[in-house]
Amino acid sequence: MDSAILALEDGTVFEGRSFGAPAERSGEVVFNTAITGYQEIFTDPSYTGQIVVLTYPQIGNYGTAVSDNEAVKPHIEGLVVREFSGITSNWRSDTEARSFLSNSNIPVVSDMDTRSLVRHLRSRGVMRGVLSAIEKDANKLIAKARSIPSMSGLDLATRVSTKDRYEWSEGVAKCSPSDLVGVNAVPRFHVVAYDFGIKQNILRRLVHSGCRVTVVPSLTSAEDVLALKPDGVFLSNGPGDPEPLHDQIANVRKLIGKTPIFGICLGNQILGLALGGKTYKLKFGHRGANHPVLNQITNRVEITSHNHGFSVDPDSLNANDVEITHINLNDQTLEGFRHRRERVFCVQYHPEAAPGPHDSHYLFDDFVKLMADK
Repeated sequence: MDSAILALEDGTVFEGRSFGAPAERSGEVVFNTAITGYQEIFTDPSYTGQIVVLTYPQIGNYGTAVSDNEAVKPHIEGLVVREFSGITSNWRSDTEARSFLSNSNIPVVSDMDTRSLVRHLRSRGVMRGVLSAIEKDANKLIAKARSIPSMSGLDLATRVSTKDRYEWSEGVAKCSPSDLVGVNAVPRFHVVAYDFGIKQNILRRLVHSGCRVTVVPSLTSAEDVLALKPDGVFLSNGPGDPEPLHDQIANVRKLIGKTPIFGICLGNQILGLALGGKTYKLKFGHRGANHPVLNQITNRVEITSHNHGFSVDPDSLNANDVEITHINLNDQTLEGFRHRRERVFCVQYHPEAAPGPHDSHYLFDDFVKLMADK
C-alpha cells in the first residue's frame, strides 16, 4: 500500500499507509473515542466537513451492513485509524468497510500513531487539515490546510438537508433474536422533523415511540410546517456552526408556543439561539459513546453518545424562561434545557444512541407525552 499524509494547519505532519480511495480530502480534524459503531460515524451527516480520527485501535473488522446506515452515503471527509482490518467477520455484514468508503472516494489512512495525534488535538484543539494519498509534499499540504475555511461561520446544515419533503415510517428493528428493542408503538401523533442533517436512527426512534414522521428541508417556513398540522415538531442534529442559520432560527422562534418541540444536538443549539442565547465553539468537542451527563430533574447520571463541536452558553439563556435540565459531568457544559412555560425541550447529546448506550431513550417517550398532553 502507498504512503499517505495528514497535514495540519499548525505545520504538524503525520504519516501512515493509504487503505482507502487514492484521494485527497480536507476538513476539520476531529476525534471520536467510541469503541464500536464506526459505520454510524461514517454515515452521520453531522461529520460533513470533517476528517475523523478513531481512537479505538482496530476498525473495519465487522464490515458494514445497510441497516446500520445513518444516511444513504458516508459523510466524513476522510478517516484516520491505527489499524484498518481487511478481514470482515460478522454474519450481518454485506460490504467490507474498506469498499464501503472507497466507493464514495473517501481516503483512509491506517498505521498512523493515533494516540500521538489525539493528544496533539486535545492540547492544541481541533484544527484544519488535509488527508492525502496523492500528494507527497508535506509543505504543499500544510499550505492547503491553512487555506480551507474554518468550521466557525460555516452553514453546512443547508447543504446536507433534504431538498424535498418525504414521509418516514420505518421503526426500530432487531439486530438479533436476543435484541430487546420491544415492539414499535401504534402511530398516534404526526411529527414534522426538520432535516438539518438528520440521522436515520432518530427517525426510527420517533416511529418506535408512536409517531408518523414527515421530514422537511431545513429552510421550510414555520407557516408551511404548521400547515401540515403537526402534533409536534422535531429539530434534528446536523453539521457546522449554528449561528449562520438565521432563517432556520427565525422559523423555530415562530413555532415556539404553537406546537410541542423536541431538539437534538444542532436542534438544541438552534433552540438556544431562538430563545436569545449564544453558542460557542468547544476546544476539541465531544465525540464518543460514554460521556456522563447528569439529569438535574431526576438526579440520575446517564451514559450518553455525543457528537458536537459547538455548545450553548448557559449564562446567555434567560433563567426566567429556561430551565437547565442536563449537565456534562466531564466539563460542566450544557447538555439540555426546557422552557418553563412552553412545551419545548432539547438535549445536546444523542439519545438515539447510534452508536452508544440506551440510557436516554426515554426522551422520545417524553416527547410523545408532551404531544399527548396538549
